[in-house]
Amino acid sequence: MVGKIEILGLENFPIIKPGDDLAEIIVKVAKDNGIEIEDGDIIVVSQKIVSKAEGRIVDLSKIEPSEKAKIIAQISGKDPRFVELILRESEEVIKCCKGHVIVRTKHGIVCANAGVDRSNVAGSPNIVTLLPEDPDKSADNIRRKIEEITGKKVAVIITDTYGRPLRNGHINMAIGASGIKLFRDYRGKKDLFGYVLRVKRIALADEIAAAAELVMGNGDEGIPVAIIRGLNYERGFESAKELNMNEDRWLFK
Repeated sequence: MVGKIEILGLENFPIIKPGDDLAEIIVKVAKDNGIEIEDGDIIVVSQKIVSKAEGRIVDLSKIEPSEKAKIIAQISGKDPRFVELILRESEEVIKCCKGHVIVRTKHGIVCANAGVDRSNVAGSPNIVTLLPEDPDKSADNIRRKIEEITGKKVAVIITDTYGRPLRNGHINMAIGASGIKLFRDYRGKKDLFGYVLRVKRIALADEIAAAAELVMGNGDEGIPVAIIRGLNYERGFESAKELNMNEDRWLFK
């Protein structure tokens, strides 16, 4: 660990289209920003541009809602076509009430609307993005290509913004990762006064995602990628699904 890290937002990022090579674009935009990618850099990438590059874009006008979607739409007050996409992207509906549809996605993430989102897509209420089908694979592909281009060893984390149980506000979280161990485990280590820690296991990937959002933003900032520099971390290749708590450990539902 160190007492200082840098968070470098990549400005003037182009609008991403299906089929774009994100790794090549990230390296180019970094250079345009006067930044050379270095060994140990953590490249934090917004889910939105990954979904766009992978063609995970849907026109709601082409969606036919099922009967179940229509029922949930009546309860929640949401567009039944939007609800149909939520259902297609979900394993289970956890909670449905006015204004809210909380589900567990096929990735194992418990969140609102299965990550189906209209913001920063096309400026049209009918055009939405879905989460990447396999965010870990997406992160790995980007990492491998950046390393190939630059010759540097890096990590990649793909993020999305979610609410948290029993906390107000939203926060950036990791949904895909490659090249970094996701947790900093203090169990069995001593604190400042010699007490042996028993449960403390820090979700490092989520902390990195949240830190990156400070420069990336969620509005019209136009900074979908940030580089975290100077953070000491262990290289690893765990799935970001490890960040999802198993249901048998849920205390609230």
